Amino acid sequence: MKNATDLQRLGLNVRSSRYDLRSPIKFGGRVVSDMTVVSVDCDAETVSSRALGLGSMTMGVTWAWPDPSIAEPVKLEILVELVHRIAAAFSDNAITGHPLDLCCEMVPVRETIAKQLASDRNLPTCIPALAVLLAASPVEAAVFDAHGKAAGQSSYALLSRPHVNHDLAHYLGDAAYRDLWLGDLIAARPVKSLPLYHLVGALDPLDAQDLSQPIGDGMPETLHEWILRDGLSHLKVKLNGDDLDWDAQRVIRIYQTAISARAPSRPGQSDWAFSLDFNERCSDEEYVLAVLERIANTEPDALRCIEYIEQPTHRDLERLPTITMHRVRERLPVVIDESLVNLRSLRMAIKQGYSGIALKACKGHAEALLLGAVARHENLYLCVQDLTCVGAALLHSASLAAHIPGVSAIESNGRQFCPAANERWLTDYRDFFEVRGGHVPTGILSGPGLGYGNDPTLG
Repeated sequence: MKNATDLQRLGLNVRSSRYDLRSPIKFGGRVVSDMTVVSVDCDAETVSSRALGLGSMTMGVTWAWPDPSIAEPVKLEILVELVHRIAAAFSDNAITGHPLDLCCEMVPVRETIAKQLASDRNLPTCIPALAVLLAASPVEAAVFDAHGKAAGQSSYALLSRPHVNHDLAHYLGDAAYRDLWLGDLIAARPVKSLPLYHLVGALDPLDAQDLSQPIGDGMPETLHEWILRDGLSHLKVKLNGDDLDWDAQRVIRIYQTAISARAPSRPGQSDWAFSLDFNERCSDEEYVLAVLERIANTEPDALRCIEYIEQPTHRDLERLPTITMHRVRERLPVVIDESLVNLRSLRMAIKQGYSGIALKACKGHAEALLLGAVARHENLYLCVQDLTCVGAALLHSASLAAHIPGVSAIESNGRQFCPAANERWLTDYRDFFEVRGGHVPTGILSGPGLGYGNDPTLG
């Protein structure tokens, strides 16, 4: 059935920018010192209106494509080329309708494009599914943003009848979702505010005694200073995953740094929320349990701060089915991140003992909405994280988190490591990039499209 809000024509343009990081980030045993951001502009038409949509995402190639046999600059070049080819395919395709239908119909197309690109570049292996999702993500965001702007409404308010023709059973291939619509599980309006998870990388100084080489740019240099300036209450802790003593002691020191900056409001009460990210480096759940036990025996209050654990072991769940998380789940929620590439991987993770999922805008807006709806409907643990998102990418991630009921916080580390990429957004969205009070005002992301407006550089 045709709808007045259906997209009839798309024209997409791709542009990219490179930034040096303020300080390096270490995760998963790898150090990153620069980043490339790809933005996509979508000129879209409906039967009665026209609008320009914007999608943007950090090309986190180290995260999405960790294969050490291919040089990082080569992988980045291929990933950016993949964005261009996917955008061209959207522009050239004659399909019309709701962005959800367009994006779902383009899944096999983008997979074919990725295979062809791998062949063109004589790659020894296929481009990983996670990297393909990353390349498609700014394209999907631009299309959804343009759709909402053309309709003069929030994209999140256009997820049910009469704007969407199919129920979730159609998109998920699961009869249990018959007569259930995406708009039944995704909120049309954002929550007013959300607390912000601040990243504590493995290289980050916690206090003055750790600070050997000050940056001297006027921004906070240590975790202690960040807490005092931004009023933080949520910390995402990067761990090594292969050094039990270091990992346990790192969590304990971070807890001690946190309470030295702001003492608990009442004795015995935790005012802090930590997430632990092992970046796939743990050999098995025994290691995770050993870290938790060491923390419990040394600083039990630190253990009480831990909200959830992220992706402890290798992302390939199918290759390593004997590594499960059932016992970890009995102690704390444990979620997949790198493993989550589709509904099948979600189902596999739950069978292997995981509690839920970490959604990211960098895996595609359509995928995030659909898997977020599944997590809500099936009462899975749910969180939203970023990928050193800056500018519109961070605002997109925040809008996604703010429209999925049950998400209790958002993550943002682009403001820590690449503030230069946020400068042009400060006039309208300063409170997202220069945080005070530990929260960001997600309620303002309620305008047409994905809620963040147009790129200031385009006027």
